[in-house]
Amino acid sequence: MEKTKTLFDIIGPVIIGPSSSHTAGAVRIGYLAGKIFGEIPKKVKFKLYNSFAKTGKGHGTDKGLLAGVLGMDVDNESIKKAFNYAKKLNVEYSYEFAQDSSRHPNSVDIFLEGSYKMKISGNSVGAGEVCINMIDGYKFNINGDYNTLILLYKDKPGMVYRVSSLLQSKNLNIATMHCDRKAKGEEASMGICLDSIIPDSLIKELEKIDEVYLIRSIEVLKK
Repeated sequence: MEKTKTLFDIIGPVIIGPSSSHTAGAVRIGYLAGKIFGEIPKKVKFKLYNSFAKTGKGHGTDKGLLAGVLGMDVDNESIKKAFNYAKKLNVEYSYEFAQDSSRHPNSVDIFLEGSYKMKISGNSVGAGEVCINMIDGYKFNINGDYNTLILLYKDKPGMVYRVSSLLQSKNLNIATMHCDRKAKGEEASMGICLDSIIPDSLIKELEKIDEVYLIRSIEVLKK
């Protein structure tokens, strides 16, 4: 079903400009990536594709992505000073630029390093709207419209049931759920969009499950 257009889709978000796609979208991709990574990275590399690569620098895409990873949202005046903030935090950052017709016009791969390494890919789809579509090679569809639960775990029977049962016990309604895996019995992923705020008590229960490697709770993005 086609998404109904709203006034927000036409006008766009309240942002630090100049561009909703190249600036606000970049900030939001970086912001979500930072939340998913779960810590300020020691090192981050951004590989920008297509329109992001060609015109993004002039529109602040480079600063926007970095500012988002550092925890800034789209209305933060300090986005323009992202490079200075990164230096103060001793965050090493770099950029690569590429053309790939198989990728979305405004897409980026983010390589984060800290206490561990992670690769996150996302697209800026217009009017400040974004989509995180890959985390460490697993397919996701995270756009910030819902409170979202992200899990990486060992694939084994009953895992989806166990997680969904915990959600039910907390009276949390699932809007969408997407699961992915590389092979039977190996590492797998789960992305769950929820209609309600995810309580800390749920995270504590999930942490008790054996062979769950990563748990992240992502709140709805500000509009």
